[in-house]
Amino acid sequence: MDEDVTTVRFLDESGRLLDGREAPDPAVLLDGYRQLAQARRLNEQAGALVRQGRLAVYPSSRGQEACQVACASVLGAGDWLFPTYRDTAAIVARGVDPVEVLGMLRGDWHCGYDPVSHHVAPQATPLATQLLHAVGVAHAARLKGEDTVVMALCGDGATSEGDFHEACNFAAVFAAPVVFFVQNNKYAISVPLARQSVAPSLAAKAVGYGMRGVRVDGNDLLALTAVLGEAVARARAGKGPTLVEADTYRVEAHTNADDATRYRPDTEVQEWTARDPIVRLRAHLDAEGVLSEEVEREVVAAAEAVAAHVRAGMGAEAPVDPEELFAHVYATPTPQLVEQRAALRAELEEA
Repeated sequence: MDEDVTTVRFLDESGRLLDGREAPDPAVLLDGYRQLAQARRLNEQAGALVRQGRLAVYPSSRGQEACQVACASVLGAGDWLFPTYRDTAAIVARGVDPVEVLGMLRGDWHCGYDPVSHHVAPQATPLATQLLHAVGVAHAARLKGEDTVVMALCGDGATSEGDFHEACNFAAVFAAPVVFFVQNNKYAISVPLARQSVAPSLAAKAVGYGMRGVRVDGNDLLALTAVLGEAVARARAGKGPTLVEADTYRVEAHTNADDATRYRPDTEVQEWTARDPIVRLRAHLDAEGVLSEEVEREVVAAAEAVAAHVRAGMGAEAPVDPEELFAHVYATPTPQLVEQRAALRAELEEA
């Protein structure tokens, strides 16, 4: 963590509440802890499913769970979340069935869940392309007078893309109600942040767009919730977009296909593992006397229930309807598609 750059923190690395900071109600903190535990267990279970061949790929967010939980928790029911491929835990925290979320990573058609009913856009694999869509939704909501805020997620690598610049500039010019949430996990696959930008921080880039920029400790759930909550409130009040940079770390490899040992030392990983967001919050809850053994058992049991649900869902055979090949090509099928579908149906009936 770069101490020369102002970074919002509520808890120190031992879980102690810093002077001048106020913690939320214990019940709110316990709920956050439960969600962190479930996000961690989801990451572990998804990794196991990849090794078993039940998932094609999984980009883990281990170490970034506080970012995932916080960005979902500050949104209202009518707000939108625009995630990346690494934000599975954030989508689940938004209330989407994890089995549906993992459908895309298994190779099922479409994105696995209904974006409209959940107000969660499909996970985006290309860097930064979803930011333009997020700004479009936010701008449209403002034009229609809707009380909608959009949370647009990206990583540090995405800030090097032209789409990031275009999205930030448009949002600032038109005061779109959007929060750009950059999870700075230090690597764009194998490219370290120092090879991407020499800005004092990624949040500092907000100055060039004329918007507010804030850097926050990405492993501090309390600080994240406060900063992101304020950014959402500002957007909803018509005060325009905010660029929030979370200082965090990708503990595991980029995906299961990546060998992170080729470009970063184990000592760096160990240093950041010691800053684990779950351990930090647990220490705070322990010190406050609100995390009993019974509550801890309940938290573990709930996380295991999520993992069991995911195992069962990923283990079940997905129903296959070959005729879906023709269902969403055109709103009104062309004569050629009608003919091809009829031919396929005839072959299936004869088989």
